[in-house]
This record gives sequence, C-alpha cells and structure tokens, in this order.
Amino acid sequence: MAIRTVRVTAPEQMEAAFAIRRKVFIEEQCVPPEEELDALDQTAAHVLALDPGGRPVATGRIIPYGERTGKLQRIAVLSEFRGGGYGRAVVEALEEIGRSMGFSRFVLGAQTHAEAFYRKLGYRTTSPEVFLDAGIPHVHMEKIAAE
Repeated sequence: MAIRTVRVTAPEQMEAAFAIRRKVFIEEQCVPPEEELDALDQTAAHVLALDPGGRPVATGRIIPYGERTGKLQRIAVLSEFRGGGYGRAVVEALEEIGRSMGFSRFVLGAQTHAEAFYRKLGYRTTSPEVFLDAGIPHVHMEKIAAE
C-alpha cells in the first residue's frame, strides 16, 4: 500500500508539520527553535506523509532556489516511523511539486547520517567537505530530474 502524502493547505496541517519538526529537530537534535522555524515557512510548499490511520508522521518543504532549481528542506520523520518509507514519500511528493513549478534540479543539505538515504533516491553529494548547520554535520547534494 502506497503511503499517502498531502500538500499542506490548511493552518491545522501547517501546525502538524511544525509539531513534527519540533519533535525531530528541536527536541531530538537540539536545534535552537529560532533556527528551525523561519520566515521561509510562509512561502515554501509543505507536505505531510500520513500513517494508515491518517495521522501526520513526516513532513518536508521545498523552496525556489535559483534557475529551475528547488531546495528540499526540513525533511523530518517521527522516530517510530523511520525506515517505513515515509521519508521517501515526502521527498517524492516534494519533487513532484517542484516539477509542477518548473524545477528540473533539486538540491538539499543532508545530515551526514542520511546521505546514503538520499543517494538511494538519486541524489549525489556535491560538497567537497562536510559543513555544520545548527551544529549538525551536513553535505550538499543534488539531483537532476529526468526531462
């Protein structure tokens, strides 16, 4: 059974996305709240992945990032749902939204522990070295969409 994703269009859906991000980034990874929640949330396209009961368990957002490029950000899956395909569903939904916006290239900053996950989805590492974002090691990655 395919995982259902929805584009965030209502305030309660946005709050569900924020709740997932607070749990994963702020509580688990100790990212300062002022770094996690930002003004880009107002203009980004957000998605939620839902468990079989319809509960939001994963989220992510995409923003325009240069010529025909979308940047995937804030991809988070609640810990008890990791490894269940929810992250993949979020990335695929964000890429679909991006293609509808005219993007043919996708970039992201991956936490180093998730680098292999993104590779499986067709991303390649583009940064020559690891960098810190909110004190967490990351690498830059990109994917060119099939035309």
